[in-house]
Amino acid sequence: MSRDYYEILGVSKQASQEEIKTAYRKLALKYHPDRNPDNKEAEEKFKEAAQAYEVLSDPQKRQQYDQFGPAGFEGAAGAGAGMNMDDIFSAFGDIFGDIFGGGFQRPRKKGGPEPKRGHDLRKDIQITLKESFTGTKKEIKYYRFFSCDTCKGKGIKKGTTTTVCEKCHGAGQINTRQGFFMYSQTCSSCRGEGYIIPSPCPTCSGQSRIQKLDKFTVNIPKGIFDSAELRIAKKGDAGVYGGSAGDLFLQITVMPDKKFKRVGDDIVVHVMLTYPQLTFGSQVEIENIDGTKVTIKISKGCPVGKEITVSGKGFARLRTKGYGNLVVITQCHIPKKLSKEAKEKLKEYAELIGTDMEDESGSIAGFFKKFIG
Repeated sequence: MSRDYYEILGVSKQASQEEIKTAYRKLALKYHPDRNPDNKEAEEKFKEAAQAYEVLSDPQKRQQYDQFGPAGFEGAAGAGAGMNMDDIFSAFGDIFGDIFGGGFQRPRKKGGPEPKRGHDLRKDIQITLKESFTGTKKEIKYYRFFSCDTCKGKGIKKGTTTTVCEKCHGAGQINTRQGFFMYSQTCSSCRGEGYIIPSPCPTCSGQSRIQKLDKFTVNIPKGIFDSAELRIAKKGDAGVYGGSAGDLFLQITVMPDKKFKRVGDDIVVHVMLTYPQLTFGSQVEIENIDGTKVTIKISKGCPVGKEITVSGKGFARLRTKGYGNLVVITQCHIPKKLSKEAKEKLKEYAELIGTDMEDESGSIAGFFKKFIG
């Protein structure tokens, strides 16, 4: 299993965003490849720190990591898995300039496009309360950008190359002097890229990617709750000109159930019982939301509204071991129709126990004065 991201950065789980950024700066400065040439161990530590920062620097990803741990990053062996050096510099180029004052920024690749990371995507998924209890699999269908197969994400026709922009000479900017002042503006010929594509790829028209329908099956972990968010690594839009792909975020909506209700990690159900069952006590077999049978014991003189807890029969707890409880709330079934004989027996019983009852304060209150019907 991968190390804890907070441990990697050397911060507590309560660390602020500024503390996380500061900790990453120190590690990036220490293990930066320009300061540790041909040092594989330093390179791995540099990647590890970047992977941790990728998650903890994003409030949504951090919340998901705190809630689910690796389970919240379906489809990857831990968040940030598979990041290479180009991914890191593409994603965090701004912070490297901030950390090193521009001295260690990854230089632009001469004569070719600069790789850019693809956009993250979001999709809503509805599941039933039962599916959130048991876990489920869902087929996901959506359109996203894929790297062009024809040009392998380069954007150029096979057998051709890009050329340096003649107007800006690859700088991407045009500098103009007016008196003592120097002005810079984006080159209009190459749109600031510093290169020209004389022969664009016929499939993607030089864009390096095309939009297609994607379809795959995702595992929804048991215990998932309403409004939770799952991150599917590298399932967002493909990067531009070989940049890393973005991520797909699945927003989970758990639909309400007619019979069962979730409260924390507990599952709550109301069970109808007859008056004799409540009075004499009984053992009752009920069905949990997943169809499993559970036997509960009704004590003698059980009141309506009593909560009976069955330990360990609730929702799976995410990130920790164990389960919540099944909470059964007793209710009394009042028949709307009675046979003539049943009515007579019930009236006879009422006469035997009397028409007065003692409330919780000990005072006597009239229960009923006369039968109707």
